[in-house]
Amino acid sequence: MLTHAYRPQCAAEERRHTPECDTRSTKLTLFALALGTFAIGTGEFGSNGIIQLFSSDLGVTIPQATYAVTAYAVGVMIGSPTITILAARQNRKQLLLGLVLLFLVGNLLSAIAQNLGMLIAARFITGTVQGAYFGAGAVVAAYVYGPGKGGKAFATVMGGLTVATIIGSPLGTFLGQHVGWQALYVVVAAIGLCAGAAVLAWVPTTRDLDGGSVSQELGALRRPMVWVVMTVAALGIASIFAVYTFIGPFVTDAALAGESLIPIALAVFGVGMAVGNQIGGRLADRYEYRGLVIGYGGVLLFLITIGAAGGTTWVLLAALFGVGATMMLAIPTIQVLLTRYAPEAPTLMGALNLASLNLANALGAIGGSITLSAGLGTLSTVWAGLVLTVTGLLLFAATVPRVAPPVRAAVA
Repeated sequence: MLTHAYRPQCAAEERRHTPECDTRSTKLTLFALALGTFAIGTGEFGSNGIIQLFSSDLGVTIPQATYAVTAYAVGVMIGSPTITILAARQNRKQLLLGLVLLFLVGNLLSAIAQNLGMLIAARFITGTVQGAYFGAGAVVAAYVYGPGKGGKAFATVMGGLTVATIIGSPLGTFLGQHVGWQALYVVVAAIGLCAGAAVLAWVPTTRDLDGGSVSQELGALRRPMVWVVMTVAALGIASIFAVYTFIGPFVTDAALAGESLIPIALAVFGVGMAVGNQIGGRLADRYEYRGLVIGYGGVLLFLITIGAAGGTTWVLLAALFGVGATMMLAIPTIQVLLTRYAPEAPTLMGALNLASLNLANALGAIGGSITLSAGLGTLSTVWAGLVLTVTGLLLFAATVPRVAPPVRAAVA
């Protein structure tokens, strides 16, 4: 299953130009998938930028308001794998359309929330979509690319998320500041509706994209190496969030720059993520482990740079680009590793990869908060990230290269 390259049916007048037709159809399919992840990323990262707005409007403190952000992450970690397992037999296109519908419900409920409890519930519902969408989207992307390009496929789906960090999140935050925080979720829902229409029109309807059995998905969870790779991901990637979460204080308190530089710093970080994601997809397909090793090793150097000289503005900006780029080198390789160890459950592996990233988000933010609470200084959060990434890299070295995957070939 899922081993044939995409060969869409063209209109009769186009059938004499089959390669061109295939190329155009493939691009439209990939655009539809990436538009969905762009909507997801804009809502996720944009929420961080409007915490102060909805905390004030709903009459809660900022620490209490962060529960809504945490609820989203919990939705990704728990809800997405659950949905993926329950929908195991469903065709991937049908699953994507169902997830888009759930995404619309979650964001519209977020927009009309009258209290924190309702907002928390709405963000949890929305979070359940993310991992399942990325997992199903990666399967579809791997199908249209053809065999041996699982890393490139996952990077393509991730591309929408990286663009959201550059464009969607800053614009969404700006909109929330000038129109009202509810406007962010209305706009995100509108983008999601467009993505749903694109999926309906351009994602192929074929039995090759049918899912497997529930027992097949659950069987993948009994493989220890799946959990090892997830742990390697959660620990290693935590450092990116030990930086991203605290970019504001880095700029204003460490580099002593104005608040106007914060959006620029966020965009620089996002550009680094986009560049690293594209390179990482190619590394994942060509080399077994190189993307992860270079990514984790490279981010350690940039963390040290921030910790040692992040008080200088140009050094900070260059290092932020480096952290985003090097860490994103690793993420497509992680996806390929997961599907190697559980080739019969590629959609679930995509969902678990995103669950690992959200756990990394929590670990990085918690680690950074601990160093700040200890009075170690604004830039001290990078040292917490460094410890987490070193731990993930050591766990990888001690396990993954030593344990061969199942004999069955990976799906992607």
